[in-house]
Amino acid sequence: MTASLLPSDDCVICFAAHPDDETIGAGGQFPLLRNAWIVHATDGAPRNMLDAHAHGFTSREAYADARRQELGAALQLAGIDSERALALGFADQECAHQLAGLTRRVGALLREMQPHTVLVPPYEGGHPDHDSLAFAIHLACRDLANQSRCVPKVVEYALYHGQFGRLTTNEFLARAAEDAITVPLSELVANLKRQMLQCFATQSAALAAFSTAYERFRPAPRYNFAEPPHAGTLYYERFDWGIDGSVWRARAVEAARELEVAIS
Repeated sequence: MTASLLPSDDCVICFAAHPDDETIGAGGQFPLLRNAWIVHATDGAPRNMLDAHAHGFTSREAYADARRQELGAALQLAGIDSERALALGFADQECAHQLAGLTRRVGALLREMQPHTVLVPPYEGGHPDHDSLAFAIHLACRDLANQSRCVPKVVEYALYHGQFGRLTTNEFLARAAEDAITVPLSELVANLKRQMLQCFATQSAALAAFSTAYERFRPAPRYNFAEPPHAGTLYYERFDWGIDGSVWRARAVEAARELEVAIS
């Protein structure tokens, strides 16, 4: 990663929707960052208990606690103290229902911590929580700009999407790929990242789809959140998560109106 994109000495906040997203997208960079913070929008535990029961937990709280412990173990391997992992407190799969509140929480954190750079998920239709967190960060930054406050550099990390009718991991949408920077991971760092991913035992099946050979980043584009991220079916629309792209976008329009910040 070039120093101009992610300075090692500056305050960097890595925003993630769920515990493990930060490791998937940018875990190989964490040992290089001397002043890194990790902020999660959700606790990784849906209220419907399907995931919790599948992993042998009898309560949502126990599942959320297990995911938090997995995160702590992974960050410890990367040299990041668990006290630098902050949580905004939303439930998994629910960020889209609280976009204005999520944006206000993100904005308050940015004003308090004044990071130089934020690492963020892209708006790509992979998961509604990813898209919701992208919305919150971008609109919070637009609000800071409207107030003539310092706005951090916004850098995206690649996660996954379904642009071509299948799961595509570690890559951005095709139309935006030309702006991406590929960071190959040395065998030492790749091995560290594999160990970090292994800490997330509850997510092992899903994490098997992701590469540890490289990570991809790009300066965040300016999104119009009233428009779909790509044509066709979004990846999360394949699942019964209580929301589709049209509903998500309608809620984004409503939230932007409530926040009095431009959606595009």
